[in-house]
Amino acid sequence: MNIITELLGTKYPVIQGGMANIADHRLASAVSNAGGLGLIGAGGWDVDKVRSEIKLCKELTDKPFGVNIMLMSPHAEKISDMVIEEGIKIITTGAGNPGIYIDKWKNAGIKVIPVVPSVSLAKRVQRVGADAVIVEGTEAGGHVGELTTFTLVPQVVDAISIPVIAAGGIADSRGVDASFMLGASGIQIGTVLLASIECPVHENYKNKIVKSKDTDTVVTGRSTGAPVRVLKNKMSREYLRMTKEKNVPLEEMEKLTLGSLRKAVFDGDMDYGSVMAGQVAGLVKEIRSVKAILDDLFLKSKVYSGELK
Repeated sequence: MNIITELLGTKYPVIQGGMANIADHRLASAVSNAGGLGLIGAGGWDVDKVRSEIKLCKELTDKPFGVNIMLMSPHAEKISDMVIEEGIKIITTGAGNPGIYIDKWKNAGIKVIPVVPSVSLAKRVQRVGADAVIVEGTEAGGHVGELTTFTLVPQVVDAISIPVIAAGGIADSRGVDASFMLGASGIQIGTVLLASIECPVHENYKNKIVKSKDTDTVVTGRSTGAPVRVLKNKMSREYLRMTKEKNVPLEEMEKLTLGSLRKAVFDGDMDYGSVMAGQVAGLVKEIRSVKAILDDLFLKSKVYSGELK
């Protein structure tokens, strides 16, 4: 048995990304029912909203699912207690080191898998008791670091003893094979799931992913220390124009992006919404069921099937 499927209790060694405003009970349950680990992406939601999503997910699947907690959220501490009350057994974290929460989570029998963008953070979270790490390269959609998946995964694998899950730039079985050959034991996917039937984003969002080509993403927010990879549109071009001009107040730039993710996800605004997606969007050519996506990833994988070792 694969070490990640054993850790997660899943059919396939794959985790769904904890995408804020997108990873709700509908997507999480679909991924879990298809053999992966679905996640409720807490993002900026308050504790009551996250609890509600967990309860709804339990109604739709009897398979394992987890919660992704963004540690910078003002609701993180309350959510960290609530997941114990709700019997959640797997937590992934983003935007920081979950060390202050790990003891209580481990005492409750929770597996803790932080997302890390560097070797140094991977080492730190291992020291405080993480069960595995998700190593996310800059190819990924949403908030990103600087290092690529291809260069970062093997360096983390060499530096720590806990299992490594590769994320960023994976949309088909070739990405699975590459991840395993680099030393990862599993994968995390996000962009390819945006173009799934069960994903709750607006149809305009799904269609924009499918129509994307290799050069259609750009990173905004580097100048403010909060880089985000999105699909190019009027909003991203305006934002980048403002960063090149001198004396543009930060408040004016923030006003441009305020609520932009919700505009894309719920309103289908492809001009001024923040259409978060990874560089691998150019490989996504059709809208499919979550089951078809996961089956395609692993049943065609030469490494996972044992054809390549």
